[in-house]
Amino acid sequence: MQYLRMMSSDPTNPDSPPKELNVGAINPFALVEAVLGRRLDPTSPDTARVISDVLQTEYAELFDMRYHSVLFAGLKLNSRDNRAERLGKNELRILTEEDMVTPDMSRIKKIGDLERVGLKDVLDIQVQDAHIRSGKVRLELFPHILGKTLSNSAVTEPMCEISIPFRQHKGEWVPPNCSWLDMSELYQQIQRMRLVTGELGMGVGMGMGMGMGMDSGVPGVEMRPGRQQMEQLRLSKCMSSDPVQGAVANSWLIAALFAVAWADPYRITRDNAFMFDTTDKSKKHTLTIRLFSKGGENDAPTSSVEVNLEIPTNNSSGLPIYSQPCSRIGTLWPSLYEKAFAKWLTKGSSDRPDITQTSASANGGDPVKAMAQINDGKPQYFFTSSRTGPDLIGLVRANSVNFKSIHPMVAFTHATGTAYNGCNIVANHAYSVLGWASAPGGKNYVVLRNPWGVTEPAGLTTYPGLLEAVDSEFWSPAKMLDPAGVFALDAHAFKEYFACLGMAKQEQRSR
Repeated sequence: MQYLRMMSSDPTNPDSPPKELNVGAINPFALVEAVLGRRLDPTSPDTARVISDVLQTEYAELFDMRYHSVLFAGLKLNSRDNRAERLGKNELRILTEEDMVTPDMSRIKKIGDLERVGLKDVLDIQVQDAHIRSGKVRLELFPHILGKTLSNSAVTEPMCEISIPFRQHKGEWVPPNCSWLDMSELYQQIQRMRLVTGELGMGVGMGMGMGMGMDSGVPGVEMRPGRQQMEQLRLSKCMSSDPVQGAVANSWLIAALFAVAWADPYRITRDNAFMFDTTDKSKKHTLTIRLFSKGGENDAPTSSVEVNLEIPTNNSSGLPIYSQPCSRIGTLWPSLYEKAFAKWLTKGSSDRPDITQTSASANGGDPVKAMAQINDGKPQYFFTSSRTGPDLIGLVRANSVNFKSIHPMVAFTHATGTAYNGCNIVANHAYSVLGWASAPGGKNYVVLRNPWGVTEPAGLTTYPGLLEAVDSEFWSPAKMLDPAGVFALDAHAFKEYFACLGMAKQEQRSR
């Protein structure tokens, strides 16, 4: 990535903030789930085939912008600077059913017959792969357009409404085959269940259940845990509610949100109030979230944003289609923070804000600034091209204690590169940096989390410098989180794959 004019000569000094960052890739698991209306099993090798079929792209080519993957819908590759740029609304095509029709290939009996279905340059078509199996020559030709396929600039109407800010339908925003579901009743039922099972507060998630009155299930009786008990519950299993990105390209936001929650769990609730009145059933429960202006794009004036507990859910599966917890049912804070951010960015008053406005294709996506917008810290950028692997490990170590980050950190990848071939590290994507680890022999690793919350089956993709599973024996803070999506890269590989490391430190303020 070409940021030479912004870089500092001292590897420990931050670089100048970049302009017009558009970091973000749609979570393919969430997008396909939204389209199919059912849950996918990320641990199954068959899931990759399903995703590839639905998104009409070879799985290995989904994660790199140069293949025009639909995961980057609304963005285009600036190959000169190796960075993403936003498409204009008139550059995006909505595909119809007629566009998706492919020719009848059953009539092909010899090579010359390919001309009948539109391949007029048969002799000049390049061969992508050729091999002999059982004495038979098998050829795979490079992709040739015979019918319209999904891409970064061509999507179906439902996918556009679900993932891209270029709306086709006016009026109140509701994604296709979705409804706004009020989670208040479900949330109360879960709290009653936890009271009965003795799991009060576990997995409620930073802000949900903290300092509120809770219905015991007995008429006229309201339970209010003491402050000391609530402080303990606030820390217990706090990471079991790791936020997972949904069907919109806002990894810049979800990675930043998790980075803040991971480094400073209290920050998510310190200035926020959750109103939960068990006596007045007519009142809607709300969460008030404080967000901070940091200037530039994708920003709004510092303010407190109030949101209710309605979130968009798929009518077929009943699941949220945008940010949700990784494993714990009833944890709402990831969905509500995303909703509040959308409401804040659009400067709107609706309780049903357009979540697609948080897409990188809307107003850009800067995960470093997003952390600062959440914790009111100072965004700092450290571009990898002017730093060595040990420099980058040193920066992570300087912001960690006992291997775990104490200041929120994120990293984002280049828009494209040969290094992304055959690996599931995603180009133009933001990751949370959780800390560092040291292996026998002195090899040091950066520990990261993909906001998609997915750890793919072993052997599906491989690349050098990777530790696919990060456990407590290798890295002790691993026991504090759900391992899905968590991995480690050695210093050399981290420098190769990632364009920038960033953090948002709290500034000391005089009293």
